[in-house]
Amino acid sequence: MTDAIKTGTILIEGGASMPDSVRLEGGAYSNGWRSVNNLELNQLDTAIHKAGWTFFFMAGEIKITAFGFDREQAVRRAVKRVITNVESHKCNCVEITEVSAKSFLGMPYVNVSAHSRISRKARRSAVTHINSTWVLRNCTNRT
Repeated sequence: MTDAIKTGTILIEGGASMPDSVRLEGGAYSNGWRSVNNLELNQLDTAIHKAGWTFFFMAGEIKITAFGFDREQAVRRAVKRVITNVESHKCNCVEITEVSAKSFLGMPYVNVSAHSRISRKARRSAVTHINSTWVLRNCTNRT
């Protein structure tokens, strides 16, 4: 892990297609995923859209809890479970929306919340037919 995971962190699947004009800098994170540290989410969204691609936000927040006395290790375990969830929906990007440390009866734990995203080359029909059904179909049938 090159950078600590925090609110606002963006992770992208290593083999994810991106427009040539979008230059991502960051390091390897876990199992073929990398963190992006040169762009904030809104900058990435703008760059992808300017290139004529789409950057879908998937409804439904992912919330994972991991217990452990070592906060960094607990966050790492939680993020690995987030990535597994994102991969199961065939999405190629995840936005970390919250990382919080708490304890219950003296047992420390972390909560990690995230949203799946998918970056893909726009199709003409995407402009006129954007609805939840279309988004889900494309998220599970990406090319």
